[in-house]
Amino acid sequence: MTTAFVLGGGGVLGAAEVGMLRALFEIEITPDLVLGTSVGALNGAMVAREPTPAVIDRLTALWQDASTAQAISDRPFQTVRRAVTTGTHLYSAAFMQQRLAAEFGETTFEQLAVPLQVCAASIERAAEHWFSTGPLVPAIMASAAVPGLLPPAAVDGEHFLDGGIVNSIPLGRAVTLGADRVFVLQVGRIDRPLRPPQRPWEVARVSFEIARRHRFARELAEVPDDVEVHVLPARGTSARDDSLLAHRDFSRVRTRIDASYVASQADLAGLG
Repeated sequence: MTTAFVLGGGGVLGAAEVGMLRALFEIEITPDLVLGTSVGALNGAMVAREPTPAVIDRLTALWQDASTAQAISDRPFQTVRRAVTTGTHLYSAAFMQQRLAAEFGETTFEQLAVPLQVCAASIERAAEHWFSTGPLVPAIMASAAVPGLLPPAAVDGEHFLDGGIVNSIPLGRAVTLGADRVFVLQVGRIDRPLRPPQRPWEVARVSFEIARRHRFARELAEVPDDVEVHVLPARGTSARDDSLLAHRDFSRVRTRIDASYVASQADLAGLG
C-alpha cells in the first residue's frame, strides 16, 4: 500500500495541518509520498525530511516562532511604500527566503527521507508545475508566492505564483502517482458556506474559493473505488479568517493546532 499525505494551501490557517499530522503519527500512519501546495509545501517539506513524530515539535515551534510571522509581514509604512513602488505586491520575499534558508539550508528534494512534490503556477506557461528535484527553498518560495502579497518567484528563468491558483488540494496528483491510501490535510475553507461578496476585496477571494472547491470536489468524485481517501477535519477557523488582514494574524496558531488534532484524532479512530 502506498500512503500519500496531501497538504493543501491556506496561509496562516496551515497551522491546522500540524494537529492533523500529530493525530496521524500517533497511530503510526506515515507517508510514502508527500504532496504540498503553498503553506502545505512548507509543512510537507518538514514532514518529508523527518517523517516521524519528532517533526510535530519542530513544526509547532516553527509556527509559534515570531520570525515566522515576520516572514510574511512588514511594518505598515514599508507595506504601503512597497505597494506604491512595485504596483504588484505588499511584502518583500526576503524575510521568507531567510526563514526558509535558516530551516532547510541547501537541502534538496533528493535528500529527503520521503519523496516530496511541490505545486506552483508557472506564469510563462500558464500551467501547473511540480517541483520534485533540486533545492527545496526555491520550490517552496514559488509555491507560496501569494499574488498581491509576494512577488513572483523566479526559478531557472521562469516565474511562478502560488500553487493554490492551479491546484490548492492536489488529491488527483496523489492518485496519478500511484497512491492507494490518501490523507488530505486541508485548512477548513472547503467546509464553510460561501456567500456573495459584499466588498471589492472579497470578489477575488470568493472567486478563488469557487475554483478551489470545484476542482477538489471533482477530483474527489473521480477517485477510483480501490483508492482509500480520508479528508481530515480542520478546526479553529471561522468567518473572521476571511477578513482583509487575516493573513497576518498568528494569534490563534496554537488553538488551530490543538483543535484540529482533537478532531482528527476522533476522525481517525480505528485506523492505523
